[in-house]
Amino acid sequence: MVRVGMVYSRLRNDEKMLLEAAHRKGVELVPLFDDEVVLDIHSRPWDVDVVLERSISFYRGLYVLKFLAAHGTPSVNTYEVASRCGDKAETSLLLAKAGVRTPKTRVAFTPEAALRACRELGYPAVLKPTMGSWARLLAKVDNDEQADMVLEHKEALGNPLQQIYYVQEYVKKPEASGAVGAHAIAGIQHAGGSHRDIRAFVVGDETIAAIHRNSPHWITNTAKGGKASNFPVTEDFHDFCQRAAAAVGGGVLALDIMETADGYTCHEVNHTMEFKNSVAPTGVDIPGKVLDYCVAQAKR
Repeated sequence: MVRVGMVYSRLRNDEKMLLEAAHRKGVELVPLFDDEVVLDIHSRPWDVDVVLERSISFYRGLYVLKFLAAHGTPSVNTYEVASRCGDKAETSLLLAKAGVRTPKTRVAFTPEAALRACRELGYPAVLKPTMGSWARLLAKVDNDEQADMVLEHKEALGNPLQQIYYVQEYVKKPEASGAVGAHAIAGIQHAGGSHRDIRAFVVGDETIAAIHRNSPHWITNTAKGGKASNFPVTEDFHDFCQRAAAAVGGGVLALDIMETADGYTCHEVNHTMEFKNSVAPTGVDIPGKVLDYCVAQAKR
């Protein structure tokens, strides 16, 4: 039996679903609480065949993956993929280099330069931290005055990472309607009064599922109250997702995608994906698919 280690910070619903899927599939899933981890530079961390990294902390997860790679233990995802996805600026660079449509983006190092970047992109613009999850510290600014306020706040935080100013064009999301998929792209505005984007789940060479996220707020994350509904995975959509996933190195990934008049655009790739709100609307056993992939990596 393949032993899959699961490094975790808290047993959230996602991790509980993985444990349940492992029981169904006869996979030995070994929980590894990251508070208790001690990594030795001379020794393989755990007696398992593959490790699924589920740390809430990006840096804890990254160091676990670094040690696993050094000692030859397969991991999901790899250190390289986690490092690329954990830095939004690097993700944007890789998507652009691979020819995957992604929002126009600028990176600056001073508030003055960041303000100039906002003006170059045009208002509204979006200011994001280069590292972070759950839409924390995102800000949509509509003019110089709002941008100044956000930039001043970031400058006062004292965290050097907050002084890497990642500025992105604001892509107007289509409003929710009955239409989905490519058919909805032609008419970007619909009746309904809420915003919509797509979260797609890639496991290796499969795009296993996708959801529409609908919200009255421009931030549509389900962690922020966005509502999930099934989004059908067409051949064109699958191809777009695979190209975006390949740009960062592939693996088990969640892609944040928006519909535009020019087609799909990918603005973020997540290497430690949450799926608890996506299993029911899609009908796909996402945790089971993730475990199948882990087992396949262990047998390579």
